[in-house]
Amino acid sequence: MYAAIRQGKAKPGHAEELAQTIKEGAVPIISDVEGFRAYYVIYAPDDTVTAISVFESYAGAEESNRRGLAWVEEKLRPLMAGPVSAVAGPVIVHTLA
Repeated sequence: MYAAIRQGKAKPGHAEELAQTIKEGAVPIISDVEGFRAYYVIYAPDDTVTAISVFESYAGAEESNRRGLAWVEEKLRPLMAGPVSAVAGPVIVHTLA
């Protein structure tokens, strides 16, 4: 199992608009990547937005970052306060309830 993580700072007060935009735009793009398993977006109190995608392969995780960063640049740039970073790698610990 592999994860891709994209993270950046949003402009304050845009959580609802970000959530709606991500649901409509990013979810279909990321979930279409081969090996897709899960997608989560966390909005922290300091306006940090973190998107976590889980895939069967490293190639899928890398592809989701490529697509995700391109989509953020095209669609979310006005809502972001700075650049978005991305990393991908193997999940080395996980558990389910």
